[in-house]
Parts: sequence; C-alpha cells; structure tokens
Amino acid sequence: MVTDSEISEFFARYARAVGSNDLPAIAACYATPSLVVSDSVTIDVPNRVAVESAFTGAFEAYEARGVVGAQAFVDQVDQLTERLALVAVTWEYKDVQGGTQPGESYRYLVRMGDQPGICVVIPTE
Repeated sequence: MVTDSEISEFFARYARAVGSNDLPAIAACYATPSLVVSDSVTIDVPNRVAVESAFTGAFEAYEARGVVGAQAFVDQVDQLTERLALVAVTWEYKDVQGGTQPGESYRYLVRMGDQPGICVVIPTE
C-alpha cells in the first residue's frame, strides 16, 4: 500500500523541482504517457520532452508574477489500488518579496513504486 509519507515525499520533491524551474526533475515526476484532463479538453502528454515543454510556458507565467518557489499541500489521499492513489493537492507559491501567492488545486492520479509518477492531472479550480 502507498503510505502518506511516500505521497508527501513525492510531492515535496515535485514542489522543489517546480520551485527551482528544474525541467528534467519535473519531467521525472511524470509517468508518461500521461494525461491532463479538464472540463473542456484532454491533453495527451506522450513523453518527458512534452512535460518539459508544457512547464516552459508555465515558468514564464510564474516569472511574470514574481514567483520563486512552490509548495504542495497534500489535502487528501484516496488509495485506489496497491500502487495507485488519487491525491488532492493545493499549491502555494513563494514570491520575490518573501510572501506567498495562492495557487491552484489539482487531483493527481499517481502510480507509486520504484519509479513513482503522475499519470493523470485534473485541475480542480
């Protein structure tokens, strides 16, 4: 079974990668192919290059807002199978003035194991 500490450690690693704009480390947090599913569209993310490409645009938006760090708050973990968990996460961003900016909320389908990774991302806000 997936433990809460494994999930917390995984999202702490993911947040460090996002906060430091480390594209390869972010891509390593994804099990590809993966999906981003929203109310209006489903986006296929076929490989790690596509993950990096998607985050390049996000970093430009973060920089414009003065974001220099990220923190993931794990709100809920629903164990679906031995290795799959649906995880509710709320993000908070650190800005250059040392303050915080509210972020987005997502549900992530995560496959844990030797190489844990995000399989599906669903924006919830």
